[in-house]
Amino acid sequence: MKKIILDTNFVLIPAQFNVDIFSEIDRICNFEYSLCVLDKTFDELKNIIEKQRGKHKQAALLALKLLKAKKVKVVRTKEDKSVDELLIDLAKDKDVIVATQDRLLKKKLKKPVIMLRQRRYLKMFS
Repeated sequence: MKKIILDTNFVLIPAQFNVDIFSEIDRICNFEYSLCVLDKTFDELKNIIEKQRGKHKQAALLALKLLKAKKVKVVRTKEDKSVDELLIDLAKDKDVIVATQDRLLKKKLKKPVIMLRQRRYLKMFS
């Protein structure tokens, strides 16, 4: 079974672009998978909620609700690295796919990545 790790900016998509990322992942993945987020993603979302206002705060609140409602697994991290560095390390495993909106991170990963296309649907890049 593959692990799909959702980056912080990726879980904000439902509020920002009104795209159901969970049904879209189902549509593009014809294999068994489990959805995961890093524990630091929750820290980033809580930081957005505390420090931002308006649509950014609402997007982070919705993201937290969706992650809990969909029972997305949390990957515990011990290292004092950034979320991007941790994702790069985890992506070295051949059974890990990263879902992100970060183009620089996508280039560093050099492996399957799920991204939003045309603000309407998800696509997997190999």
